[in-house]
Amino acid sequence: MASFATSNVVVFLVFLVSLINFKAEARRLAEPEQSEQPLLFQYHDGPLLTGKISVNLIWYGKFKPSQRAIVSDFINSVASSKPTVAQPSVATWWKATEKYYQLSEKPSSLVLSLGTQILDEDYSFGKSLTNLQIEQLASKGAQKNAINVVLTSADVAVEGFCSSRCGTHGSASSSSNGHINGKSSKFAYIWVGNSETQCPGQCAWPFHHPIYGPQNPPLIAPNNDVGLDGMVINLASLLTGTVTNPFGNGYYQGPKEAPLEAASACPGIYGKGAYPGYAGNLSVDDTTGASYNAHGINGRKYLLPALFDPSTSTCSTLA
Repeated sequence: MASFATSNVVVFLVFLVSLINFKAEARRLAEPEQSEQPLLFQYHDGPLLTGKISVNLIWYGKFKPSQRAIVSDFINSVASSKPTVAQPSVATWWKATEKYYQLSEKPSSLVLSLGTQILDEDYSFGKSLTNLQIEQLASKGAQKNAINVVLTSADVAVEGFCSSRCGTHGSASSSSNGHINGKSSKFAYIWVGNSETQCPGQCAWPFHHPIYGPQNPPLIAPNNDVGLDGMVINLASLLTGTVTNPFGNGYYQGPKEAPLEAASACPGIYGKGAYPGYAGNLSVDDTTGASYNAHGINGRKYLLPALFDPSTSTCSTLA
């Protein structure tokens, strides 16, 4: 098994101080760094995910239908080209990943779509999961031309969750495709946990008070669900890392064991003017007071992380 990214417990420590160290995992706890040196993103000659890729969702534990809709609408929003979606949109945010494909030696394209959704409401592995069990859950989805996303409910503990990460992405050997042209095949997967009751200060900021750093008032979550809106932030970060560095040899900066990727290179930045403890200048819903920076389908609004622009070596925000 290979796992290279971690989602945010660090997004937290490091973002609050300066940068968060996201291994190939969305937010990952790391030691604060004070370096102001520019990031040197490199392409390590490995494959990116290309072609038509299905994003399969594996729901582990209890989730309300309304909660599942928040995530499925986000995935559908990534690929949406509907002119009725207000700007800036989730699709516009995602389009920034195309720059990584344009800079690769073999320019290609990627089209994502929502695939199947699998429900495991009976906690088939219990309520305390190891990394191996996360991989086993991910293998329940289709493994060809797919990204399998495991989402664990608020009452499920996962190895490293809250103490060092909020989610992760990696790859595993395919059990269904066997070998292709004499080579074993792999599939990409993501895991994200619902931190609402376990560690919202690490994994659901800025919708909850941080455990460290400036204690500014938390923002109102755009879908009125601190846990799920936090999961979307981490899923968004990990999704960009998955497509641009799916097997640990794509685009990243720093050591392979703890790389900074497209979103994890820009921790805690959601709008222009962001600084530790302040997410940046964001749009605010007139009715709910919720903060967001991207419009999705079905009237959804989301808060999405800044992405590292490989052509300018800067963190780029939607607004």
